[in-house]
Amino acid sequence: MGVYDTETEGLAAAARAALVREIDAEGAWAEDPVWREAFATVPRHLFVPYYYVAGPRGYERRWGESHDPVARERWVRGAYADVPLATRLRDGELLSSSSQPSLMARMLVALRIEDGDRVLEVGAGTGYNAALLAHRLGDDDLVTTVDLEPEITESARRHLAAAGHRPAVVTGDGARGAPERAPFDRIIATCELRTVPRAWLAQCRPGARVLTPLATGLLALTVRDAEHAEGRFLPTAAYFVPLRGERRERPEAVCPAGLPGRAREQEPFHFLLALTRGTLDPREAYALWQREGEPDRGRYGVTVGGEHAWAWLDDPAGPYAWPLP
Repeated sequence: MGVYDTETEGLAAAARAALVREIDAEGAWAEDPVWREAFATVPRHLFVPYYYVAGPRGYERRWGESHDPVARERWVRGAYADVPLATRLRDGELLSSSSQPSLMARMLVALRIEDGDRVLEVGAGTGYNAALLAHRLGDDDLVTTVDLEPEITESARRHLAAAGHRPAVVTGDGARGAPERAPFDRIIATCELRTVPRAWLAQCRPGARVLTPLATGLLALTVRDAEHAEGRFLPTAAYFVPLRGERRERPEAVCPAGLPGRAREQEPFHFLLALTRGTLDPREAYALWQREGEPDRGRYGVTVGGEHAWAWLDDPAGPYAWPLP
């Protein structure tokens, strides 16, 4: 526990209870209240022994083992704030973070986990989400979490052990899944992707559910078989660190230059821009968005069929459909 003391642990317990009440008030667990107990039990501060907070002079590091009790209190209160926490930086670039707890809660509910499900998490992060999954399922062996960076998986493994959990922690390219741990009933990604990796479908049982960030949204797919899946986006916006891997680069942002000022302010329109990047230019996208009544995320979906994947508005058969990588 390092320099943690009973006062710090007491503060952490109170802050955790306050966070649970805050998420509860938002109704995040209404469809699956069992998750409330997981968030009330799993100690998030054990998974963020340090993190970075953006300030006017760059990132400030908050550290749980500071000998200054005021700094320690600031760290523990921040650990239970309902905000994402930057946990790894390299040359000023964010490599890994602990997601906003209320968003994690909504994603876990949307995953529709059932007792006995085998779950793959893509993007180990701090290990906190894997701990929530393991606590909910009551069996560490049902949970697998994978990340590309050995430093991330090593620290996640340590954090999980400190919290009393030992799920499988795999170092590798998340886009390739974890075939040695398959088959899975659920896959959840906590990093942004440009398309749905076909390897995931091959590692799923028929009827499995996949929840993944895509184009600033959250896509929920039902897997039919090793080559076919289909589903819609949740209404929730979601911004995640991109999945890293060999020759995988983040696409450039679409420039809305020349569009009306209102278009630049409409977040649902920016989702359409991201979803149709490379297939619709911004003017075409804006004309479509206006013509179809300014659709929100819930009207869009994705179909994967063999080697092809496409996004669509309202109906997989069109008339509005766009290829994905």
